[in-house]
Amino acid sequence: MTDKQQAEISRLRELIDLERQEERRLHLEVIQAMPLVQRVEKGYSWYPLQVIESDYGIGERPYVIVTREGEEAHQFRAGTSVNLFTTQADARSPQRSGVIQYVKKNRMKIILGGDEAPSWLQRGGVGVDLMFDERTYVEMDKAMERVAGARGNRTAELRDVIMGVRPAGFRPVADERVNDLTELNDSQREAVREILSTEHLSLIHGPPGTGKTTTLVAAVGKLVETESTVLFCAPSNSAADLVTLRLAARGIRVVRTGNISRVEDDVMQHTLEVQTAEHPDTKQVKKLRHEASELRRKAKRMRGGRDKGMTFAEAGRLSGWARQLEDHLLDHVLDSAQVIVCTLVGAASSVLGDREFKTCIIDEAAQALEPATWIPIAKSNRVVLAGDPFQLPPTVKSKEAERGGFGVTLLEKSLALHGRNALLKVQYRMNERIMGFSNEYFYDGQLRAGPGIADRTLPGVSLSESVVFIDTAGTGFEEKLHPQFKSRYNDGELDLIIEHLLLLQGSIPPEYPLPRIAVISPYREQVVRAEDRIEGVAALAGLNISVNTIDGFQGRERAVVYLSLVRSNTRAEIGFLSDYRRMNVALTRAKLQLVVIGDSATIGNDPFFGGFLDYVERQGTYQTAWEYMAG
Repeated sequence: MTDKQQAEISRLRELIDLERQEERRLHLEVIQAMPLVQRVEKGYSWYPLQVIESDYGIGERPYVIVTREGEEAHQFRAGTSVNLFTTQADARSPQRSGVIQYVKKNRMKIILGGDEAPSWLQRGGVGVDLMFDERTYVEMDKAMERVAGARGNRTAELRDVIMGVRPAGFRPVADERVNDLTELNDSQREAVREILSTEHLSLIHGPPGTGKTTTLVAAVGKLVETESTVLFCAPSNSAADLVTLRLAARGIRVVRTGNISRVEDDVMQHTLEVQTAEHPDTKQVKKLRHEASELRRKAKRMRGGRDKGMTFAEAGRLSGWARQLEDHLLDHVLDSAQVIVCTLVGAASSVLGDREFKTCIIDEAAQALEPATWIPIAKSNRVVLAGDPFQLPPTVKSKEAERGGFGVTLLEKSLALHGRNALLKVQYRMNERIMGFSNEYFYDGQLRAGPGIADRTLPGVSLSESVVFIDTAGTGFEEKLHPQFKSRYNDGELDLIIEHLLLLQGSIPPEYPLPRIAVISPYREQVVRAEDRIEGVAALAGLNISVNTIDGFQGRERAVVYLSLVRSNTRAEIGFLSDYRRMNVALTRAKLQLVVIGDSATIGNDPFFGGFLDYVERQGTYQTAWEYMAG
């Protein structure tokens, strides 16, 4: 390994530690310092809880399923570390750590640490706190240590190719391998060919709406013809769940390991836990564990002596037998899978052990911290990085780590270093006017709208009216800052959205279904207020409207999207609107109509937004807020 590689890996490990320290500081100084009532209000705690189930899962690990009252927003997600606690003053060991397996509305399943569930679970006063998650950082650092220490093996070879020390190898693929993929367009088939031909690294660049996941699933269908098991990873549980469903729908045998964000039956049936539980031999495992548990209880009642020791020994023997049988079952399920799907950090799970894979596909690689990406790469002979570096980057909490380049992904580095990539060029979401600005700014005009998509609009709406900018300059609709949550909002922009929604509802002919609508904004407080305002207008009750932040809406789409920019001030300050990748996500969610509300006097001097305003004047419909205020 070269000195330059060594220095780069050492720097990444330093950045991992900076990020770990910052997240720990935020947790200790901000979250844990709050009173319980405030933690509940902020979404960092659930309290009080009702325990509705407590049992044992894979590996004899205890779990609990809890529910709560109320509908408050919260920060709990699958895979998050938590602390289960009780407020009972007389409880021994009143806390127990765990990891969330899934969250659905007001229901949460937690896999607990330790050998058994705490005795106080059914006595009331139970709650759960969000905890600082050390494991992610530990696994990222371990991965970088393995990569740095690799010598003379496939990991060392992959490392040298990815870091540009040696060229990537490719083998030509016969046309017959991809010609039967008639459901794909030419650029998608070329991407599949790229994946099949690579010996080390292939890069798939998938702009919004271009069918990246469809392409990857088709590629997997080809890979499993010649490979025993493909590893498919994504940064988030929700992305891993989605691809699990897509693979299963294609008839591919898939096993989803780790935590899940969706708990519907169509995902659950593909999890390792459920597939193992459905195996006939699982009954024997449960029987052995029950017998071992009964023997331990019997031994504890004994006064002592040789019989007590022998009874404990017999319980231990039965438990060992149960573990061996369960390990065999897990191996059987995993060996039978054509694809194993997990998160990047989930690839480090002991369940996968020392398994190696010929091919690892990493989806949404542009949202993944580089060290996390190396976790599954270290288990693989070749890797596919797929994503779009012009959409949302990974979240970095430490400003110092961000300045050090921690937010620069391996996909971005690889695109810059290797150049060779498969660009998906046909998008199936937006008409050509909605697509146009992002296509020019980010993708060098290489994208085109698919058949029947280019000129598709709402009923009675012209193509130029499918991109609308409503200018609030001069109206006095200035931004405000919430004193407690430090998030910005703009009530005047919400007034305009309500007016436009009412006009839209009245303009759709009765013979057409009402469109699905999204209202999005970069600012959480604007989203909260938009939800309240829209719910309060009875005339809008018939519309299907979802409200979310831009970040929360990535990967989703609606027929009509309203984007509230919020920023309006005399200093032309636009804050994190200057993250153009976030804006690219916002501007590419709409299928038939995009309505952007903002203050041209505030945003117009910025080159990105200035270019967007010019584009709307040329290709869209430029309006002023006064047109909606006359009445």
